[in-house]
Amino acid sequence: MTKTVPDNDALLESPQHVLSTMERDGSRRWLRPRLSTGSWWQRRRVVAYLLMVVFVLVPHLRIGGNPVILLDIAAREFTILGRTFLPTDTLLLALLMLTVFVSIVLVTAVAGRAWCGWACPQTVYMEFLFRPIDRLFEGTVGKGGKAKRSGGAALQIARFGVYVLLCGFLAHTFLAYFVRTDQLTEWVTSSPIQHPIAFAVMTATLGLMLFDFMFFREQLCLIACPYGRFQSVMLDEQSLIVAYDPVRGEPRKRGKHLPGDGAGDCVDCNQCVVVCPTGIDIRDGLQMECVNCTQCIDACDDVMEKVGSPKGLIRYSSQDSIAGKAKKMFRARTIVYPVILLLLMSGLVFAISTKSGFDARIIRPGGAPFTVYADGTASNEFRVRLVNRTSEPQDYSLIADAEQNVTIEVLDEEKMSLEPGESVLVPVHVTFKGSMTRGSGRKVVAATISDQSDNVREVEFSLLGPR
Repeated sequence: MTKTVPDNDALLESPQHVLSTMERDGSRRWLRPRLSTGSWWQRRRVVAYLLMVVFVLVPHLRIGGNPVILLDIAAREFTILGRTFLPTDTLLLALLMLTVFVSIVLVTAVAGRAWCGWACPQTVYMEFLFRPIDRLFEGTVGKGGKAKRSGGAALQIARFGVYVLLCGFLAHTFLAYFVRTDQLTEWVTSSPIQHPIAFAVMTATLGLMLFDFMFFREQLCLIACPYGRFQSVMLDEQSLIVAYDPVRGEPRKRGKHLPGDGAGDCVDCNQCVVVCPTGIDIRDGLQMECVNCTQCIDACDDVMEKVGSPKGLIRYSSQDSIAGKAKKMFRARTIVYPVILLLLMSGLVFAISTKSGFDARIIRPGGAPFTVYADGTASNEFRVRLVNRTSEPQDYSLIADAEQNVTIEVLDEEKMSLEPGESVLVPVHVTFKGSMTRGSGRKVVAATISDQSDNVREVEFSLLGPR
């Protein structure tokens, strides 16, 4: 029995690129976008370099002795703007995450993918650090496009070495957001044998950065990043996007056209495509792959200026504006999202402002609920959970209200001294008159806990005793 081998010529070819980084035969299409140094690019470059400086400086800045941002996963401590959040701060962390999420949704609804084009680390470092390095080695500095040098082994090795140095610096800076800078400095200046896990994490981070910026590149935006796929939910017809105006531009001038012959302003020069860092054609309308980098705006404005047509054929606009509809500042998204954001931020500020310098909670352990003595007194056993939230060692005191006729005895005084961030359980013995619980068998009382920094908290707890 003979098998029929399918003829490759019988397979249908894709009429266009399935992905802008993939050829029709499935091979990788490497993008080398040309550079258009217009006014929008100049603005983005300033923002990008400022963000790079901020990224490097933030781990070294302190507020009240605490880092501005430190996500210490190993110690389960998250410091944001000098304020330390612990695993017990479930409400605070939830409010913070919801505030960030709603802020992103609101910015997207109003300004489109401003994050992607202006502030995303992938875009910032790819377009303003690593592509310029590529152009330096390819002989296309300040221009971009197809490489002018063949790229021999020596150039490729040198380029790889520069990538390793820069990615190594960025990897260590990135890790400084998760490890205190003094600890990171100690690791860097000591042998990797002394800290193998930290060295492995740093090496893995370096490897991922090299993979991303040398190989994966713009595919992170096209394939891996979920933000582009969420934009259909977060955007509406009034959201600001980078858009081509087909009303003004179509039909395109393909060849020689005289004024008034019915042709649009688009001269079909394809410059908006060759400068696009994700390889798309903005004239095809709103696309998931568009990161709103504004390179097509700069390129098109330059061409319009040369042919004597008004700028703005490609511009920041909205789908409704392009269609000639009126602009609406107040709509459901721009009203509901700010209200939700205001409520979340108010709750977060209130929760932070009312948070004490320490956490204290009185817990009843298992065992006998109470003990009654011959003289009519009774006792309960408790555990006091203390968490020092300050950046300094603290000594704590626990005092019952004198008017309640309750005596609290701390059974382990040494545990009342806590280091910064330390959490302990302190056993306490509480004695009281048995008559206090007569009737219900329960009496709610209060105790005052204070530290040496004048942080004071009043904690209520229930005494159990004879009815």
